[in-house]
Amino acid sequence: MKYFAEIENDIVINLVLAEDDSIFVDGEWVEYCVEGSFRKNTAAIGGRYDRDNDAFILVKPYPSWTLNESTFKWEAPTPKPVDAYYGWDEDSLAWYKMKDF
Repeated sequence: MKYFAEIENDIVINLVLAEDDSIFVDGEWVEYCVEGSFRKNTAAIGGRYDRDNDAFILVKPYPSWTLNESTFKWEAPTPKPVDAYYGWDEDSLAWYKMKDF
């Protein structure tokens, strides 16, 4: 089985799992990998398909984040700490430590 994203005006509008692309008679369908091992990232509804770079780009999570044009992943203005669980606060443009689970 393969994963396919339906693209309309460079926006992902549908995702399906199918044997191959021969079942699609209408629309534009692009194969993707759920692990993101090709086409840079997995596809997600509302995300974009950059055809010049053959890359899926997820929905921008926050207005302050910028797209890394090498990885096609969104990056916060400051790197995320790695020592605990953190969330992003857009108002202060900073990471905050989340409570332990």
